[in-house]
Amino acid sequence: MEITVDRDLLADAVCWTARALPARPVSPVLACMRLDAGSGLTLSAFDYEVSARATLPVTDAGEGTALVSGRLLAEIVRSLPTRPAELATDGARMTLRCGTAMFTLLLLPDGDYPSLPDMPPLAGTAGSDTFAAAAGQVAVAAGKDGTLPALTGVRIEIDGDRLTLVATDRYRLAIRELRWNPVQPGMATTILVPARVLLDATRAATTAAEVSISLATPETGGSDGLAGFEAAGRRTTVRLLGGEFPRYRALVPSEFSGVAEVPVEPFAEAVKRVALVAERNTPIRLTFRDGGIQLEAGTGDEAQATESLEAGFTGEDGFQIAFNPHYLLDGLGAISSDMARIAVTDPAKPAVITGKAEGDPEYRYLLMPIRLAG
Repeated sequence: MEITVDRDLLADAVCWTARALPARPVSPVLACMRLDAGSGLTLSAFDYEVSARATLPVTDAGEGTALVSGRLLAEIVRSLPTRPAELATDGARMTLRCGTAMFTLLLLPDGDYPSLPDMPPLAGTAGSDTFAAAAGQVAVAAGKDGTLPALTGVRIEIDGDRLTLVATDRYRLAIRELRWNPVQPGMATTILVPARVLLDATRAATTAAEVSISLATPETGGSDGLAGFEAAGRRTTVRLLGGEFPRYRALVPSEFSGVAEVPVEPFAEAVKRVALVAERNTPIRLTFRDGGIQLEAGTGDEAQATESLEAGFTGEDGFQIAFNPHYLLDGLGAISSDMARIAVTDPAKPAVITGKAEGDPEYRYLLMPIRLAG
């Protein structure tokens, strides 16, 4: 193999592919990234659950394959000067030159690397910007506890030309609806994709107009339990999660006792300031009044903070509710509007945060309150 490639394209593709490398590989070969050179350069990573492939153009192409330490390669390409990068293999070594910098990397036998899964059949396409934004809005509510794998995923419900993305960690719930273009107009199925993988797969999609979504499930004529996402020369396949996802629809309130409208940026900054005195897992208290919101944190002998903010509110004057400030900030950061609507029913029931939009909003963030003592 002997190729020349743009340094920025190489660094971007290597770092994206490296995100699919396992943190604790069960075999040394799975810590490697495979480089296949021909008319272009294809980078691959695989851990038997997730595969990632990125293809980029090259000049002075020479065919060949190399298997190198993926994380080391990612660290190296991030540090390279802005000059064309030259890669060449010689026996069990690969040389990477860029400007006056040169690195020599040891190669593993490429025959030991497992075969990557084929892309499942195409199910449809979605606008890349819209789909990536939806994945980011919903994934903030996904759980991090590996003992509850179903809660670490994003549930994607397909119903004709409509997608519904849902995630929850039991303390908050995020829902986003969007349109897409299915191959079969009457398609109806549900899949559960690891949130981290979905974010990584869509992160590169925004450079293309559309992202292709592929599925191999019993409902789509397959039995592999596999999903695939492809756009802009980047391809990801992932084994779908199992387990039962919570029945979330019953949690969404249909009626509210009060609604506040508040500018997102000033409100988020006020939450950050007041939360400075909040200890770990200590809530921030919100008191709603006509014309404003009062934020408070800390009680008794602890450090305390208060701040008032102008806001519109219709409902019971003096209504008080408490939230985890970090979860509240996640919800505010996910809405795409510069105004937030906070709809409440009861201090012990979930509040719903949306952007200021007429009718049924496409994005809803349900946040469970924290009970106040007394």
